[in-house]
Amino acid sequence: MADKETIERLKDQALEMRELVLKLSAKTVIHLGGDLSMADMMTALYMYKMKKNLDYPGKWPERDRFVLSKGHGAGCLYIAMAMAGYGSIDEIFETYGAWGSRYGMHPCKNQNPGMEVSSGSLGHGLTLCSGLALAAKERGDKHHVFTMLGDGECNEGAIWEGAMLAAHYKLGNLVALVDRNMVSLSSPTEEQYGGLRLEPLGDKFKAFGWNVVEINGNCMEEVVDALDNIPDADSDVPTVIIGHTIKGYGVSFMEGTPKWHHGMLTDPELLAQALEEVKQTRYK
Repeated sequence: MADKETIERLKDQALEMRELVLKLSAKTVIHLGGDLSMADMMTALYMYKMKKNLDYPGKWPERDRFVLSKGHGAGCLYIAMAMAGYGSIDEIFETYGAWGSRYGMHPCKNQNPGMEVSSGSLGHGLTLCSGLALAAKERGDKHHVFTMLGDGECNEGAIWEGAMLAAHYKLGNLVALVDRNMVSLSSPTEEQYGGLRLEPLGDKFKAFGWNVVEINGNCMEEVVDALDNIPDADSDVPTVIIGHTIKGYGVSFMEGTPKWHHGMLTDPELLAQALEEVKQTRYK
């Protein structure tokens, strides 16, 4: 378990990430509901857990790999990477979504050193990462492969093909995190497609042969503890960390509502309210 000083630092960084997400949403359309819900897990990954070498972004063989399967969370990913030393916050704010910018609405590997895979077509991240993890295992590499899934995309069949493949090939170097905020684009996840429920999501992964850890994904202590206790990369069982989160976390008029799956905070008063309210996430 990380010491108290490290946890406090990470809480500060998660708050900074949320504040930057909100400020970016005042300039352009982003998927801010999910960005706010996954900020703690992204902070812990990029500022604590993952092995990286900023001198050789995307090139150091021993680096941990990360793929954002829920590619619409690109705003949070870009900010996390910039805070970790990959790129510039100023450039994100100046160019996000502009023609030719390397900070598009979805992640693009070709324009971003340190990014492993372009993403955005939902449902493919786990299968891609299963391939990355299998290749690493066959080479004898000791790094981990991480991916962040949206809970809505867990309705995709390719997710479960990836889960089956990972267990079959004993990919203990693979770790999936699920941003389980219970809300997709237009409705709660348990009401989609006429009531096609995801729950019990953890039991589904267990049935596919995975190690399942369920946490409060908006509690930094629990996120860090889960990451500290993932199996070694040469183990045989893949791990899924289901982070139970709140969509739009920390902002009263956003929490748990599909309306803020994506959008802009162009109203200065609403932006000020959101920035003031989100400060309270630091102390939860």
